[in-house]
Amino acid sequence: FDLLLCPDTQCLSPDPLAQLALAAQTTTRLRLGTGVTNPVTRDVSVSATAFGTLQAESNGRAICGIGRGDSSAAHAGLRNGTTAQLRTFVERLRAYQKGETVDRNGTASKLRWLDSVAITPVPIDIACTGPKTIEMAVDVGDRISFAVGSAPERIEWAMRVALARLAATGRRRDSLSIGAYVNLVCDPDEQRAINLGRMISGMVAHFAGMKDAPLEHLPPRLRAVAEVMQTGYDMKRHAQDSGSHLQSVPDDFVEWFSICGPPDKCRKRLRELVDLGLDHVYQLGGSPVAHPHGARQQAMVEQARLFATDVMPYFR
Repeated sequence: FDLLLCPDTQCLSPDPLAQLALAAQTTTRLRLGTGVTNPVTRDVSVSATAFGTLQAESNGRAICGIGRGDSSAAHAGLRNGTTAQLRTFVERLRAYQKGETVDRNGTASKLRWLDSVAITPVPIDIACTGPKTIEMAVDVGDRISFAVGSAPERIEWAMRVALARLAATGRRRDSLSIGAYVNLVCDPDEQRAINLGRMISGMVAHFAGMKDAPLEHLPPRLRAVAEVMQTGYDMKRHAQDSGSHLQSVPDDFVEWFSICGPPDKCRKRLRELVDLGLDHVYQLGGSPVAHPHGARQQAMVEQARLFATDVMPYFR
């Protein structure tokens, strides 16, 4: 793999920056990032220092993956950030890492420790689902990553929104890496792959149907599921296979919205997405182990082994 992402959702997963710092000490080329942090649960100065430290310790291999926030905010009784809030956070994070002074409620705020440590600002990778967030991400991101599922028409739609924004603002296409979080479970048993992909399909459909999110632009098949997720998503079991909302995620939806099956099928379906112009892909996979957390993550890594050996080499 080229890059490891750790989620920043404090009630569901260990701290990502600590995990990534450990990974930095045992690897030499692997890029290391969050998938994703948010503008709600961490102050921007805290995030700027955390990512700056990881950048220094990893010799420039860090990436700040960030989105509006979901389970991290919900499990602390908070609302996820707005698109405008995310934009402000990104702009301030970049200013801090450049050693600039940021006005924080009338206080001149600066990372003074950077005066004695030279680092390259961490690339900011914005996860985006809706059209307004995609447009904002194109404006201020170093990288953007669609979280719209793995159906080709969804990636094609998101790409059209991004390219239209680039054209409208005059930003060069080659100044921005455009990618996607791809729901993908590679397994010789196609039904087993679909079963493992159901949780991630429901979670990404939920991103499209978050509270108060517009649904009019969604294709009918996704809109039907997103409407259910908007009111019936089981946040207490977010990213778990026991979520009650998964009863509303049928096999045919998983098959359309995700890539689930043996290597040849995964290669063909993934090639369709890459050919739409994606520069990078992040695999969202499944795990055959429900809990505890450590065993679940280890099983997910093992589940990804076939993808790594029989699919990824075709895209090098």
